[in-house]
Amino acid sequence: RHFFSDKLTTTAGDEVSNKEVKKLLRDLIEKEDPNHPLSDDRLAEILNKDGLNIARRTVAKYREAMKIPVARLRRKI
Repeated sequence: RHFFSDKLTTTAGDEVSNKEVKKLLRDLIEKEDPNHPLSDDRLAEILNKDGLNIARRTVAKYREAMKIPVARLRRKI
């Protein structure tokens, strides 16, 4: 089981690896405005608009697994 990654289902019914979703999350966070970082809710909304069926809790879980801090700690003053 540890050889295979978990997957998410898109709104079109396709399956996407959670590794690909984590890559998308990392890309979104790297491109965010450092003065106004994206919250987990906002990240989930963006991914849902892109067709991924993902909850805020899942975004938080993936973000924590990648050791990326919460939005308030990513803010640059």
